[in-house]
Amino acid sequence: METVQTALWVVVLLVALALLFDFMNGFHDAANSIATVVSTGVLKPAQAVLFAAFFNFVAIFVFHLSVAATVGKGIVQPGVVDTHVVFGALVGAITWNVITWYYGIPSSSSHALIGGIVGAVIAKAGAGALVSTGILKTVAFIFVSPLLGFLLGSLMMVGVAWVFRRTRPSKVDKWFRRLQLVSAGAYSLGHGGNDAQKTIGIIWLLLIATGYSTTADTSPPTWTIVSCYVAIGLGTMFGGWRIVKTMGQKITKLKPVGGFCAETGGALTLFLATTLGIPVSTTHTITGAIVGVGSTQRASAVRWGVAGNIVWAWILTIPASAFVAAIAYWVSLQLY
Repeated sequence: METVQTALWVVVLLVALALLFDFMNGFHDAANSIATVVSTGVLKPAQAVLFAAFFNFVAIFVFHLSVAATVGKGIVQPGVVDTHVVFGALVGAITWNVITWYYGIPSSSSHALIGGIVGAVIAKAGAGALVSTGILKTVAFIFVSPLLGFLLGSLMMVGVAWVFRRTRPSKVDKWFRRLQLVSAGAYSLGHGGNDAQKTIGIIWLLLIATGYSTTADTSPPTWTIVSCYVAIGLGTMFGGWRIVKTMGQKITKLKPVGGFCAETGGALTLFLATTLGIPVSTTHTITGAIVGVGSTQRASAVRWGVAGNIVWAWILTIPASAFVAAIAYWVSLQLY
């Protein structure tokens, strides 16, 4: 009986750790949802975080659990995951999130989690325990999502500039201040839909590993879904203010029309990825879209040095979180 109770407490603590990661994900990635709308002056910071948090949660009613299924069943071979692997994955991801938040670097919480899973699994069973198709699909979108965001953001900016070429700038600014509320809401919806599902996936992975769910289940328990969407919404409400400035002003100066184009391009990318069940980085996506918008003005409008530092953070995210996760896996073996 004591062993069963101990095992249950381990599961409860790991679920709490996963929800902490989800909260930090929202906190860390709040900048992705609100940076443009705050930087353009359309919403005040307090209004923006409440606005974004609302749409983060509303995503629960919009998207199927395709991303959660990929994380829960499509990254690792069945039977390999145990509580030690989940512990290592979460500690690796949370550690990288804290480091990048502290230095104001908009890195990917999503890829930190994937890196954490990969590192802990390799530490336990080697690379052969990974599902290559799921890993390759996720890694491919490290490059595809910012490029698609860049393409859609820049095309939208060019299209809008052509349509409104004879309209007074003050009138365009007035219209797009209102339209940016629509684009910001859409982006926050996509953010919640993709990112909350990654935590749902890791908890689902844990429940399958401990026998509280099975691989035959088509979805995780309802409490898992609701708690993850609530956690990411609360994280967004508290906001990652260190990163807002980097995203909203350091990469390029944005006006409401540019904010609208960047958010819309990013939202379309997220909707596509979530529909396909691909866990992408909302950070990569919106950064690509912002750079795309800035580059349509002139190449010098983009601070390429800042953008370059962000790209280096992207490249390091998976190996760095995987390394920490592997260490955390070995530590957990000593703890319980």
